[in-house]
Amino acid sequence: MARITLDPITRIEGHLRIDAEVNGGVVTNAWSSAQMWRGIETILKDRPPQDAWIYAQRFCGVCTTVHAISSIRSVEHALKVDVPLNAQYIRNIIMAQHSVQDHIVHFYHLSALDWVDVVSALKADPKKTAQLAQSISNWPGNSETEFKAVQQKLKSFVETGRLGIFASGYWGHPAMKLPPEANLMAVAHYLSALDYQRKAAQAIAILGGKNPHIQNLCVGGVATAINMENLATLNMEKIAALKTLMAETREFVQQVYYPDMVAIASIYKDWFKYGRGVVNYLAVPEMPEDTKNTKFALPGAIISGGDIKKARIVTNHQDLDLIANIKENVSHAWYEGNGTLHPWDGETKPSYTEFQDNGKYTWCKAPRLDGKPVQVGPPAQLFAAYAGGNEKVRKLVDASCAKIGVGVNDLHSTMGRLGARAIRAHLMADYSLEFLDKLVENVGKGDKVYANPTEIPKGEYKGVGFHEAPRGTLSHWIVIENRKIKNYQAVVPSTWNASPRDDKGVLGPYEASLVGNPVAQADKPLEVLRTIHSFDPCIACAVHTIDPEGKEITNVKVM
Repeated sequence: MARITLDPITRIEGHLRIDAEVNGGVVTNAWSSAQMWRGIETILKDRPPQDAWIYAQRFCGVCTTVHAISSIRSVEHALKVDVPLNAQYIRNIIMAQHSVQDHIVHFYHLSALDWVDVVSALKADPKKTAQLAQSISNWPGNSETEFKAVQQKLKSFVETGRLGIFASGYWGHPAMKLPPEANLMAVAHYLSALDYQRKAAQAIAILGGKNPHIQNLCVGGVATAINMENLATLNMEKIAALKTLMAETREFVQQVYYPDMVAIASIYKDWFKYGRGVVNYLAVPEMPEDTKNTKFALPGAIISGGDIKKARIVTNHQDLDLIANIKENVSHAWYEGNGTLHPWDGETKPSYTEFQDNGKYTWCKAPRLDGKPVQVGPPAQLFAAYAGGNEKVRKLVDASCAKIGVGVNDLHSTMGRLGARAIRAHLMADYSLEFLDKLVENVGKGDKVYANPTEIPKGEYKGVGFHEAPRGTLSHWIVIENRKIKNYQAVVPSTWNASPRDDKGVLGPYEASLVGNPVAQADKPLEVLRTIHSFDPCIACAVHTIDPEGKEITNVKVM
């Protein structure tokens, strides 16, 4: 038996450690360990509730927007605040563009290199590469000249002997299957993706004031003033700029990212057999289309045992059973005690020990829905919309599966998670422009309201802000007492998926998905990377600074 420890396992967002036991070339046991402590909940205590979203964005250095949205919704839910339609549309555009940006970065820059051999691309014939790329897409960037230029750039890079960001890949690994031309195509698109993810970020910044850490939210709406005749507000010039950026990004997603994903999935079809793990799913409704968060473009659902046909559809954010049955256990987490608490009663009292296989081994709590682990993320989001009868999703999912040659049930897998992200990016690119059109139409009718100013009253109030972030279901839970935050807890997507064992010893989604995975070379466990990266792990839900030599820079104690 071999014991593999990967720390950190993430490509950019670090702090996740994975341990796996391998017997006979197959993973037989696994542990998921978050290696940093997020103390933002403690920092938020006693602060004004209307300021929480500004601090909450610092849960993450990447997905800041999602925490802002979830936090502001928690206060609005607690106080039963209506949100004007224009504000809902502006928030929806920001959320959709953030998803597009996040999915592009995840596929090309955080996970594609588990499947694409960069060094092999040097052997490719640029002319044949162009023929391959043009056979799957009409994107104008798929020319022989472009691929030749990228190959030359890559060659110059390799000849320096310093591969930089490509230095730690398992190049030449026997599990790499793509021909050199497919590898060159993917490397070229990897570089192009840097420009298009930036365009999505620019669109967010036009509405949010800046990116990351948007500045335009307030309890009861947004601070994005609307006046088509004022240079300082959201006007026709800015709407035109938004439309151009989002159209360009949609073209890249639908003519490059999505076809690339279909092509890679078709060659690695065997990976639809691995990485199934936990097949209980949770997704909440998203993209509100009314002022009270009761009507949504995309439904949510709770799915047990992978049975999509028996999904319980969640139609709004006031679902009492859902709110009551989310709890977190700390039996195997570095917190005081071994109990299970509802987030409104949640505690964040650190109690560190060494890594203990049968004891405490992570900073991540174990969220459970009705006592069971659930997987969140793009597969859950698509399954929920599919079960809820969303025609756009059903058409896109069915067409994608037909192109690859798999069924919907094959999406319960490592490759299924990657495919689901590409499908969701395709969908979100469309929604971005659709909600911009709805915003323009609504303003054109004379509705220029974008905020419902709200005072925080005296008394005690409890609220939860749900949001379907790119990585999955996110919820912020707030207890307000006499205009101050009495308690605050965040149950983030990576908490659900990176969950450790619970008090019954049941494995979390990362851990369960690894059991049964093949590992050809224990010293180069590429297959473990593939399955964990397919979840898009992000444990960086706090600001974290390191010295390049690994020395501690500073130590912050949160009282």
